[in-house]
Amino acid sequence: MSAGLTERAPETGHEPPPSSGLLRHRDFRLLWLGETTNRVGISITGVGMPLVAVVELDASTLSVSLLAAASWLPWLLIGLPAGAWVDRMRRRPIMQICNLVPLVLLASVPVAGRLGILTMTQLLLVALINGFAAVFFGISYKVYVPSVVDPKDLQEANAKLQGSESVAQVAGLGGGGLLAQAFGAASGLLVNSATFLVAALCLSGIRSKEPLPEEPPERRALRQDIKEGLRFTFEDPYLRILTLYGTATNLLLTAEAAILPVFIIRELRVPEGATGWLLASSSVGGILGATTAKHLIARFGSARALLVTTVLSAPFALLVPLTGTGWTLSALAVGSAVLSLGVVLANVIQGAFRQRYCPPRLLGRVSASISVANFGSIPFGSLLGGVLGTALGLRPALWLLTAGLALTPLLLLIGPLRRMRDLPVAPAARCDGPA
Repeated sequence: MSAGLTERAPETGHEPPPSSGLLRHRDFRLLWLGETTNRVGISITGVGMPLVAVVELDASTLSVSLLAAASWLPWLLIGLPAGAWVDRMRRRPIMQICNLVPLVLLASVPVAGRLGILTMTQLLLVALINGFAAVFFGISYKVYVPSVVDPKDLQEANAKLQGSESVAQVAGLGGGGLLAQAFGAASGLLVNSATFLVAALCLSGIRSKEPLPEEPPERRALRQDIKEGLRFTFEDPYLRILTLYGTATNLLLTAEAAILPVFIIRELRVPEGATGWLLASSSVGGILGATTAKHLIARFGSARALLVTTVLSAPFALLVPLTGTGWTLSALAVGSAVLSLGVVLANVIQGAFRQRYCPPRLLGRVSASISVANFGSIPFGSLLGGVLGTALGLRPALWLLTAGLALTPLLLLIGPLRRMRDLPVAPAARCDGPA
C-alpha cells in the first residue's frame, strides 16, 4: 500500500456537516430517518411473510425457505448489470422508484388475504419483484451516501445507519409478531407498505446536489463495464478476502434464518407474538456493535477490530441449537445477539472502507460485484436450510449450520488483514483506467 496516496472523493456539492457532527446535518438526518423507518417495515415483513406462509397458508418448511430465497434471487439474475447501470445514472431517482414498487406490492397481500384469495404463489411473486427493486436500491444507496456526507464522516455515517437498522430490527421483528398475533400475519405487510412512502418523502427532501456520474472517454458495452468492476473487486487482496468472508457468512446465516422461525413455532411451541421478539434478539447485539464501532476502531484499528470481534463472537452461534423450552430460550437470544454484534461491526467497517477505498466511478460496479457474491449466496442458503431441516430435522440442521458460522471468521486470516492494524484508504496502484 502506498501511504502517499490520498482519498479519491468526488465533488458532491453537499454542505459539510457542522462541528457537532452528523446529527445536525439536515440531509443526513432525512436519509437516516427515511431508511430507519423503512427498515422497521422491512423487519416487520421479515417476520410477517413466513408467519403468513406458516399460519395462514400452512406452508411446509421447504416452502418457507423458498419464500426466503425468492427475495434474494434477483441478485444472481441482474446484480452485475444493475451495478453498471447505477454507475451511469443518478442514484436518487432510482431509489425513489424502488421505494414505490414495494409500496404497492406489499399492500396487495393483506388485501388478497381479506378477500380470501391469497396464495403461496402471490407471496412468492411479491417477494421476487420486491427483490428486483431491492437490488437497484441497495447498490444505489451505497453509492449515494458519499454524495450526502463528507469522506471523513463515512465511518460515522455507516455506524449510525447500521445502528439504527439494528434498532429498527428490534422494533420491526418484535412488532411484527405482535401485529400478527393481534390483527393477523398479513397486517404487518400493510405497515411496511407505508414505510416505503415515508422513505420516498424523506429522499425527496434532501437538498444535497448529487454529482453527475463520471463519463468514460467513450461509451462502452455493458459487458465491458461489468468486467471492469469484477476485475477490480477480485484482483484486489482486501476486497477479495472480505467478499469471501461475507459470502460464506451470508450462506450460513440465511440457512439458519430460513428454518429458525419454523423451529421456534413448531418445536419450541413459542406463540406468534413472542416469536418476533425472539427473532429480534439478534438486533440487540447489532445495536451494540454499531455503537461501539467507532471506539473499537480508534483503539485497535479497523483491521484488528474486524478480526478480533468476528473471531470472538462467531462461536456464540452454537448456543442457538442448545435452546429448549422455559429459561433455556435465553440461549437463543444470547447466541443470536453476540453473533450479530460481530456481523454488524464487520458491516460498519467494510461499508466505510469500500466507500473510501474504491474509485468513485467504479463504486457502483464494485458494490454490485460484492453484493452479487454476498447476497447471491442467500437463495442457496435459504434452500440449504430448508433441505437440511427437512432431511435431518430442525435441531440437527441448526447444529451443522452454526458450527459452520463459528468457523467463518478464520477465512479473514487468509489475506493480508492479519498483519495490519488498519485497512488502507486507497489501493497501492490506482486502477482508474479501463480493465
